Amino acid sequence: MVWRERDMTEQALVTEAPAPAKAVTMPDAQTVTAVAHYTDRLFSFRCTRPASMRFRSGEFVMIGLMGDPDPATGKQKPLLRAYSIASPSWDEELEFYSIKVQDGPLTSKLQHIKVGDEIILRPKPVGTLVHDALLPGKRIWFFATGTGFAPFASLLREPQTYEDYDEVIITHTCREVGELTYGRDLIESLKTDELLNEVIGEGFWKKIKYYPTTTREESAKMGRITDLMRSGEAFADLGVPQINPETDRAMVCGNLAFNLEIKEMLEGYGLEEGANSKPAQYVVEKAFLD
Repeated sequence: MVWRERDMTEQALVTEAPAPAKAVTMPDAQTVTAVAHYTDRLFSFRCTRPASMRFRSGEFVMIGLMGDPDPATGKQKPLLRAYSIASPSWDEELEFYSIKVQDGPLTSKLQHIKVGDEIILRPKPVGTLVHDALLPGKRIWFFATGTGFAPFASLLREPQTYEDYDEVIITHTCREVGELTYGRDLIESLKTDELLNEVIGEGFWKKIKYYPTTTREESAKMGRITDLMRSGEAFADLGVPQINPETDRAMVCGNLAFNLEIKEMLEGYGLEEGANSKPAQYVVEKAFLD
């Protein structure tokens, strides 16, 4: 997940850096260890993790690159954006899932990173999409659009998810089929992940119900998840009853319009919004996403 660059410029934490000498040493530098491109708009990458960094699956951090030198002064500023950590809390590396905005201040550059390059990472994780913000329940719903899948990529590999819930439902709505690749491949990989099957329990992945939909390109399931829920089609397809505050918990990460719409729907079902300081039945990542 990455905050939309053009709509949320106030989310960019830009700080003055000292004037460069012959070369610029990036603060909080981490080394890129892997890069994968999925479409002309989406890619993921992994990087080294600071030895002292601790986070809860579902949280985000600020990452970025050094900006271009100022033509007048030669000074450079670190250009940072908030990114959900897509890897689980136990992973030795950090993984991120990103959009590509061709004229975006950061992602126009970030999309070209290669293995061995360095990025800036401020190791101070925060966020609302964490288990601590929810009361115990039977079933957890992860609602995502676009790169909003990222925090759930972390939570789907978090042992606590399967300790806390009997069923894990992940819905992912995108415009085109190719935009579902990252999430689909990750969920499929859980079946053969020897470490997770050993730590969580053989066949833990059978608790997952994956529900991908597209809104533009033809696919096996067309439509916005909110429309499919209103009609009852989503619940029928998944073989589960309508969301109930007694049994169901939810996490939401998508574009602003989606977040507001599904927030209203969840409250219509009787769920209350939670927080780290006051756990309840659902939580929303409050940001503009692509």
